[in-house]
Amino acid sequence: MIYSDFNGVKISALGMGNMRLPVIDGDDSKIDVDAAKEMIKCCMDSGINYYDTAYGYHAGNSELVVGELLKNYDRSSFYIASKFPGYDLSNMTKVKEIFEEQLKKCQVEYFDFYLFHNVCEMNIDAYLNPQYGIFDYLMEQKKNGRIKHLGFSAHGDIECITRFLEAYGKDMEFGQLEVNYFDWKFQNAKGKVQLLKEWGIPVWVMEPVRGGQLATLSDEATAKLKAARPDEDTPAWAFRFLQTLPEICVTLSGMSDMNQLKANIETYAENKPLNDEEMSLILDIADEMIKKTTVPCTGCHYCVTKCPKGIDIPFLLKLYNEAMVAGSGVFIAPMALASVDVDKRPECCINCHSCEKVCPQSIHIPEELKKFAEKMK
Repeated sequence: MIYSDFNGVKISALGMGNMRLPVIDGDDSKIDVDAAKEMIKCCMDSGINYYDTAYGYHAGNSELVVGELLKNYDRSSFYIASKFPGYDLSNMTKVKEIFEEQLKKCQVEYFDFYLFHNVCEMNIDAYLNPQYGIFDYLMEQKKNGRIKHLGFSAHGDIECITRFLEAYGKDMEFGQLEVNYFDWKFQNAKGKVQLLKEWGIPVWVMEPVRGGQLATLSDEATAKLKAARPDEDTPAWAFRFLQTLPEICVTLSGMSDMNQLKANIETYAENKPLNDEEMSLILDIADEMIKKTTVPCTGCHYCVTKCPKGIDIPFLLKLYNEAMVAGSGVFIAPMALASVDVDKRPECCINCHSCEKVCPQSIHIPEELKKFAEKMK
């Protein structure tokens, strides 16, 4: 296992994400504890020492199971991370209550790492609102030693993350972002990594294979990768891409079975970053995937100047593309859409077609907005 140095702490470069643990009968709330126990043992035996969980994972049961399984190991042999669930606005007034509950569920006296969960357009105003006292409370817990390192995770855009950093950035020790070779351009993960670099904040990675979407590629793409690295499996390319980025400290993988776990442990037995030619190859493959899946909006905003409803069409098409790429795992688009005024959402398009007349890409905008509105129902 390769390791990263973080503030004097030696962390395994591969961390165990506990959002996709093995379950019984396909029920996300029913974790297969015996299977999870074997996976945790394999992690510990292989040198993985970072375990990420959260209040809402597995319908609230991830923290319970992770806490129960990790209590069998010396507390100094692992680092546990959890998060304040700000993805649900009803939790904003409950930071103390939830934090105390999380410590009990995880059966620990302190969290090694604790995060503001999922900073995004939907919750940024609430996170920055001092009336909830979230930041002050978490800083107090850090002062008291119940949080060793405080950070945040984010699915929001650069503007949203920048607002968060301008308020709290000087006290953030790490930032968790969705980074993979598909999102390097698609979600501007490159720009987000650069933003954290400018703030001097190390990057933790979530969704390295985009929920499994990058584990299996087309026959054509797979053949290109095999020709470049005959001994490397397709999923490993996603991790090698991340190993190429010096800003990355920890990569979290939500492994669902022992085969995935062992394959990833093997990948992280050594650091094998991509060279320039390989980097170009993997990003070209991502470009082709994006072209086949998404509406080709370039964000020129010509359409907005002609829309009588004042709808931010490029923003909505960006969310629609995210929803299309995510497939059944869509969650970012609905959260971001919740931040949009109700009279500016895709269903508010009046089909006047004024936008289409100035679209350089000849996109049938009303048709795409209708599809988006239907998908969000």
